[in-house]
Formats: sequence, structure tokens, C-alpha cells
Amino acid sequence: MSVIRTAGEHGLLVETGSLAASHRLDALLRAERPAGVEEIVPGPETVLVVARGEQSRLRAHLAALADLASAADDSPALSAEVVTIPVVYDGEDLASVADEAGLTVPEVIARHTGTELVVGWLGFAPGFAYLTGLDPALHVPRLTTPRTSVPAGSVAIAGPYAAVYPTASPGGWRLLGRTSLRVWDVHADPPSLLPPGTRVRFEAT
Repeated sequence: MSVIRTAGEHGLLVETGSLAASHRLDALLRAERPAGVEEIVPGPETVLVVARGEQSRLRAHLAALADLASAADDSPALSAEVVTIPVVYDGEDLASVADEAGLTVPEVIARHTGTELVVGWLGFAPGFAYLTGLDPALHVPRLTTPRTSVPAGSVAIAGPYAAVYPTASPGGWRLLGRTSLRVWDVHADPPSLLPPGTRVRFEAT
């Protein structure tokens, strides 16, 4: 049974217990958004729901949806379409990643492009999608000293995750390359090209 906690003045945090359940609960809420809900923020094992006003009815509704999401099988709610991200593999850390992984640069590229990834959740910065399912051979640590600025569109890895930097920002992930594909646009609806549950493949160009 999921646990629902108060988060701040207007938030309810649903502890789902798994990424798959978070994806399913997020999909259920977005398919039929409850009245008054202003924001839905899925995480690895949680979903934050922000709504103003009296929350007892919303809490009961969330409990029912969370039970439904948890009772389903353990497969996440994935998008049918795969987003392909074209990448120029010329990143500053490509050679060092190959050395740490005991691979050649072409092998790193082949492993990075050879696996379908899934957006687990968004965090760190608006539109920054944590992509799960990275080939274990590419699980390398973050930089000891983060860069003060990483260009928007940088394609990077850190630990078990891959990502595309949506905007220029500081960052300590290992840079493999860059893409011209815009993954975050405040004028688009929705602004993120990669919402949770999106299937993703990288493609060398």
C-alpha cells in the first residue's frame, strides 16, 4: 500500500515504492487530471502532486490510483513511440570513458547507441531527463570536479544514467558528444521532449 505524505503547503507526496509504479501513477494522473491539480512531478519512487485548497478528497483519490498503479505488473508505462536523438560523438570525455571502461572509442559509441533507454524522471534542471537502462559497461563515475558550464545539447553519462543537457549549466557528467535536437522548449506544449516513460535511442551522425 502506498504512503501519502504532506509536502509543503500545497503538495502531496505519494511514495510508490518503484519507478514502474511512479510511471503508471503519473500516466493515470495525466490521462484524467484531478480538479485543482497544478503540478505532477514523478520521481524514482515517488510522485509529487501540487494542488491548492482542501486536500482530503484528493488524498483519497491519490490513494486509490496509487493502489491501482502498484497492483499492475512490474512493467513501466512506456510510450509507444521511440525518440531518436542524433549525436555527434566528439565529447571531451569520450576517450577517458573508453579508457576507464576498457573499451575503444568505437565500442563506447556502439554500446551507447545499441541500447534502448527509458526516461525515469526529470530533475536537476527543467527538462533534464534521467535516462535509465544504460549499458553496464558505461557506468562510470561523475567528474571529481564539475565543469562550471556545460553547453546545451551535450550528451552525457554518469553512473547508471545517460542524459542530454537541456540548457547550459554547471555539471559533472561525462560528455560523450552533442545533439542539435532541442529537448526543452518553454514555448512548446509540453515543454519537455522527454517526459517520464519515454523510450529513447541515441544515433551516431
